[in-house]
Amino acid sequence: MLDPITIKSVKLKIGAFCKNKRKEYGLSRDELAKELDISRTTIQNIENGKNATLDNILKVANHFNVLETIFLAIDTLDQTDNNISLY
Repeated sequence: MLDPITIKSVKLKIGAFCKNKRKEYGLSRDELAKELDISRTTIQNIENGKNATLDNILKVANHFNVLETIFLAIDTLDQTDNNISLY
């Protein structure tokens, strides 16, 4: 059986990624927040899968060197002829 991908599951996946990368880089939430010029609470919210702005998510992605990967993945999806829709 397929598990549906929900917005909440994507938020949680992004949050886990952020937390893992932050720890891998040896940063506290305060240190990452300072480097990204956002609040510690924002980092905490991202890591907990709570609402975050796209700008803040992209700041995190850029900081951990995955912004280009995201861009290329979107570009690849945009170039496919896969017009399957569930709606």
